[in-house]
Amino acid sequence: MLKKLLLLLCLSSLVAWAAPAKARKAKSKKATPVAEQTVEAPAASADADDGFMSVAETAAPAAKVSDEDEEEENVEASMAGMNAAQRKDFLARKKFEEEQRLDEYANSERRRDWLKDRLIFEMGLGSRMPFMGESGMGMGFGIGAEYITRWHVGAYASYGFLPKVKDSEFEYWQLEGGTGYKVGLNYYFFPKIPIHLGLSASYGTVYFDHDMEPENNVRKLISVNGFQFDVLISYLTNEWYYLQFSFGMYYAPDLGKAPENNPSYKKTVDSRTSAVDTYASRVVNKDGMSKTGIVFGITIGYAFPEFFPDDTEKRRRQREKERRNAK
Repeated sequence: MLKKLLLLLCLSSLVAWAAPAKARKAKSKKATPVAEQTVEAPAASADADDGFMSVAETAAPAAKVSDEDEEEENVEASMAGMNAAQRKDFLARKKFEEEQRLDEYANSERRRDWLKDRLIFEMGLGSRMPFMGESGMGMGFGIGAEYITRWHVGAYASYGFLPKVKDSEFEYWQLEGGTGYKVGLNYYFFPKIPIHLGLSASYGTVYFDHDMEPENNVRKLISVNGFQFDVLISYLTNEWYYLQFSFGMYYAPDLGKAPENNPSYKKTVDSRTSAVDTYASRVVNKDGMSKTGIVFGITIGYAFPEFFPDDTEKRRRQREKERRNAK
């Protein structure tokens, strides 16, 4: 009898232990489809075009609003316990820091392009101001102006002169002076660094020499017009100073013509008595002036930052205006 009771008790204990395990297993099997459905639900809603804005589209504006609210709360917390004077000083300091930050950003934007919208007044010597040549004088002196657009294309014009001086080889002779001009277009590279390489094409007075035979002890000026092509090395930042070196070549079509139409030739004395006109070089070079040649020059300038102010300068002027109005 006792053995039967013990056996019945063990069997009851085994049934009681097995029943909860089966229930937990059945429950986990039933919960699996629900979990899978929960995971797949966002994908189905993303594919469906129900006309409502998704959570991802609104995340950025919500985050921005949250940041602004947090910043306002931080400012209010910082001002807690301040009197009126301290509060005013704190707000003024915050405004100054914000303006400094905006100025730094505007200045960094300007440093990305130092070429656009620049007006430059220039002066210099050599081929771009506006011509150079032989006979001891070598270079002309001139002034000019250039405007560089936001596309880094610059239009320029220059006007210059040669003074009347004594001939370096003959004490009693003088070299005649004169004037010249030049207009052209430049294209600049590397706007983000202070040194800018450029290419230039221009037209105007490109070369000069003097007649080797004087009249009234003055050797006459011979100047020719033509085309010129230069390589430019320029220094220009957002400051006012400007420096440029140029190296190039000129081409004067008139100097390649026949002697009767060539300004560097003239009739000889024998032509007055002979039936056929003969021509000889007017300059020291017996072959006349060359229609092509190497030229160079140097130019300095003032870039007028006040005429076309950058973002930082505009902000500074606006703040000064606000301060004057506040007084």
